[in-house]
Amino acid sequence: MTTSWSPSRLGNLTGRRIIVTGATNGVGLGTAHALARAGAHVFLAVRNTELGHQRAAEMGGSTSVIALDLSDLASVRAFPELVEGDIDILINNAGAVTQHRTETVDGFETMLGTNALGPFALTNLLLPRIRSQIINVGSDAHRSATLRPDDMHLRQHKWTPMGAYARSKLAVMLWGLELDRRLRAARSPLVSQLTHPGWVASNLSHVSDSPLMALTHRVVKTAADRLANDIDEGAAPTLYCISEPIPPGSYVGVSGWRGLRGGPVLIGRSVVACDYEAAARFVEFAEAETGTTLAV
Repeated sequence: MTTSWSPSRLGNLTGRRIIVTGATNGVGLGTAHALARAGAHVFLAVRNTELGHQRAAEMGGSTSVIALDLSDLASVRAFPELVEGDIDILINNAGAVTQHRTETVDGFETMLGTNALGPFALTNLLLPRIRSQIINVGSDAHRSATLRPDDMHLRQHKWTPMGAYARSKLAVMLWGLELDRRLRAARSPLVSQLTHPGWVASNLSHVSDSPLMALTHRVVKTAADRLANDIDEGAAPTLYCISEPIPPGSYVGVSGWRGLRGGPVLIGRSVVACDYEAAARFVEFAEAETGTTLAV
């Protein structure tokens, strides 16, 4: 654990090549900034490359900005060709919360597509070139979710913003479980971990246009600005995976009450997120949907 952890624990990362998706804002920005400050070459994998270049200039250090839209498999497939050489660490950080039910260009429910299926495909395509570690940013939101194998894209069942978000993060947790199992079974030198950044004010999304939800959003954001982790604290669980000798497959969250804020610490996950059969079924589904293979 611990609340006394600091980014100085990263040491000197000169020579390490690290991809951070969603690195223009929130936890991704905090993560990229800390890694660049520690000497790593950081690839900012972002949708908005203009903002990405602005963020890179602000953080300094050694960086590259590369276009990546995880909601579009064509962009995901193009990405590996834009990165030369091997990668030490892949950090699947990017995520989305949408206001209404929409679908990606590939026909996926947008949050499942962006938060789980896009990163899944990206990881599979990059896997032969990753030398050390894969870190998937999950969420304790997964605890309230159950997947619907017969309706993964919620075309028939009720869709709500936070319900769909929680399902997408449960998908990430299950994928991470199976990824870790396969890496261990293959005696791979790669390790993978999952993280929960806590309650981070800058990551809040306004998820409805209704007056009631707009008011709720303002109230929650006001509270979060005073009580939640900032982006550097939200990045700490991800950075902890890099700096500390924790077991493969660990789930790193925050130490505070109900996982809302605090320092990085190993935490438990829901019973459903520990179900290896469900994890294998999700990976089979994700392979079919993305046309990529988790070849470990």
